[in-house]
Amino acid sequence: MSYQVLARKWRPSNFSQVAGQAHVLRSLINALDNQRLHHAYLFTGTRGVGKTTLARILAKCLNCEEGVTSTPCESCDACREINEGRFIDLIEVDAASNTKVEDTRELLENVQYLPSSGRYKVYLIDEVHMLSNHSFNALLKTLEEPPPHVKFLFATTDPQKLPITILSRCLQFNLKNLNPQIIVEYLQTVLGEEKIEFEEEALWQIASAASGSMRDALTLVDQAISYCQGKVLAAGVVEMLGIPPQQQVYEILNGMASKDIPRVLSLINEVSEQVPDYIHTLDNLLSSLHRIAIAQLEPAAVDNSFGDRDSIVELAEKFSAEDVQLFYQMGLKGREDLRMSGEVRIAFEMLLIRMLAFSPDFVSPKNVSPDAVQNDSSAKATVDSEKKKNSESAIELVKTREEAQPVGKLQPSNSISPANDEFESFDLNPTKTPVQVEAAEECVEEVDQNAESSTAEEQSTDLESIADQPGDERTIPEQSNLEQPVQSLGNAEHSALDQASSTPVVSNQTELSSESWLSVFPQLTITGIASNILANSMFKSRDGNKLCFTLDKAQSAVYSDDILPKITQAFVSFYDEELSVEIEIADVEAETPARLAQRLRDEQHAGMVKNFEEDGNVQELLQKFSGTLVNESISEASERGGNDRL
Repeated sequence: MSYQVLARKWRPSNFSQVAGQAHVLRSLINALDNQRLHHAYLFTGTRGVGKTTLARILAKCLNCEEGVTSTPCESCDACREINEGRFIDLIEVDAASNTKVEDTRELLENVQYLPSSGRYKVYLIDEVHMLSNHSFNALLKTLEEPPPHVKFLFATTDPQKLPITILSRCLQFNLKNLNPQIIVEYLQTVLGEEKIEFEEEALWQIASAASGSMRDALTLVDQAISYCQGKVLAAGVVEMLGIPPQQQVYEILNGMASKDIPRVLSLINEVSEQVPDYIHTLDNLLSSLHRIAIAQLEPAAVDNSFGDRDSIVELAEKFSAEDVQLFYQMGLKGREDLRMSGEVRIAFEMLLIRMLAFSPDFVSPKNVSPDAVQNDSSAKATVDSEKKKNSESAIELVKTREEAQPVGKLQPSNSISPANDEFESFDLNPTKTPVQVEAAEECVEEVDQNAESSTAEEQSTDLESIADQPGDERTIPEQSNLEQPVQSLGNAEHSALDQASSTPVVSNQTELSSESWLSVFPQLTITGIASNILANSMFKSRDGNKLCFTLDKAQSAVYSDDILPKITQAFVSFYDEELSVEIEIADVEAETPARLAQRLRDEQHAGMVKNFEEDGNVQELLQKFSGTLVNESISEASERGGNDRL
């Protein structure tokens, strides 16, 4: 006997054998049991979900010799002939190859005749949307008022192409794509009955590749059995489908969780050796991120896809909730980029790098940490003393010459400094950027080139003349500051923040209160959403080791309990003691750190606007060109990335 493929051999012959589609089965079974039979049924859905199978089972239920029933006997002549595909009163038509109106008219000529052996004459038209408009018009009248012995069963993958006049005359059932869990369970049953060895992970890979189609899944199982020599093994299925192993996907996620770019790129290189489908790989990453997000909220709700629930729960502990949401959103948006890219691998690599680059906690390897700058400064301190003195003098000289040319009048020393930019972003842990380090190094190089042509007396004269000018804190630092190493440049903005906010720098011994909260907040090591939550909160009280805050109701949309551990850790690190944090949501009238930052920005901007309005050169330009001053366009040069220019 010739081999019969699994998709045909394991085709359900009654409703109890159908996997999934419970919503359709319930309607059909109740209609058959209550003898409430429609004259036309339309089954819609993607390929391989059971449209034609359900139509044949329904035809069997209608023509079983024991009567109309939802449980046909399977032993009478009608049931056996339908199972074997030779029942004379079941007329199956492939609309894709019989599209002409003549074919439809020939079919309808026999409608008036009674069935030969069955109770009903059943017309099963597959892919009915392929019929021409003339064919639909020819069918319309018969479909509206068919003879009592005729039933029409239609199946289509594209119901949108059917005329509304046809749809309104049919009882429509929309078959859903099957859940991978249902497909895996059905495949386990089939392979168990066939006595074929299998690995559960391989079945999950097949179920995922089938995209909700049971027929596609069974076809892939047939292919896998041949590929793996009588077995269904995970390694063989991965090679057959051309997709990376699921464990490799988890290794990429582990690299992303630890922000290890070299490791991620190395894994992508391993994936590329398999000539993979990068879009499918990205889909696997997104699916895993979705399950990680669920695991972070409710671990018990994670499905056991690929038998990897433990791996997903473990990954959920390594990722922050912000990273999971960010990576998923960027991956979803980047999926279209992969389709449009000529080099899919490059687009895939750039997408993963972009995910890491935008992560709130990511620190680029090129960024210089405070410790690195300190070590670098210590190393430079061992250079020849004469060179060091010249370098430090030149750095200060360059700074004073640049700052001695203000646009307008110099602000008083107690005015708001540009350090508010730091407060605005709530970046409470400023690091030295490459730009700052490079600027310092350029100054040192300039001194080395010009040291021989400049004398100590000339530098001293320049410094004294500039120091005598009245100005704000940006004119020239005190003499004691001249001895600070180059690394002090990176701390300028952070120290200016304390001066601009008119609040003293506090230590971890400062008692937290509603008055000291504005001073404590800038000292906390906290970023991201947690920082924004605290910035819009006011300290309420302290009860033992519990700190109570009130979050402004207008800013509470982004708050969730998942942020509390990060906030608590910030206070524990600052005070070096075990603390807990409680946040309630209410209207806050007092000044929060965020409101303080906004007030300082407004005052700073008002001062800059006033300088422009009183500047004679600006007024001359406005009069000459009949211009007006747009206050909103005025900002510090540092905000625009310029060098002392507005």
